[in-house]
Amino acid sequence: MREIVASTGFFSPVEIDVAVELVEERLAKGPASGYHFVFAERDGQVLGYTCYGPIALTAASYDLYWIAVDQAHQGQKIGIILLAKTEELILASGGRQVYIETSNRGQYASTRGFYLHCGYREAAVLPDFYDRGDDKVIYEKVLELGKRN
Repeated sequence: MREIVASTGFFSPVEIDVAVELVEERLAKGPASGYHFVFAERDGQVLGYTCYGPIALTAASYDLYWIAVDQAHQGQKIGIILLAKTEELILASGGRQVYIETSNRGQYASTRGFYLHCGYREAAVLPDFYDRGDDKVIYEKVLELGKRN
């Protein structure tokens, strides 16, 4: 996971450590951790993954904590496939909404475009959330039974 997240060039060392901590938490506590993973593999090599989980104190809302595809394999629709499978699993678990957050910094423009392309809408912007001039952008998607998301 560390290598995949680092290869994207988007995340700081502290953020990469957090991604690894979620994997370690899942390995230590299993499903009770609240973290679930979907992996994309080819020929035994992990190309990307998502990490998601239910949002505490909500009836049917989920967070997508991480989506990362190894830089060498980006542009092959792996992210689209991972996100679709994640949404399918959330829906099967009784989830109805998925929330994703990211930064409004320029380097994340392609990420924000990806979420919009996948049917998410911008639900909120929290000014100066991460730092001055670095807003948090929250995306939401309502999942529907019988509809391919």
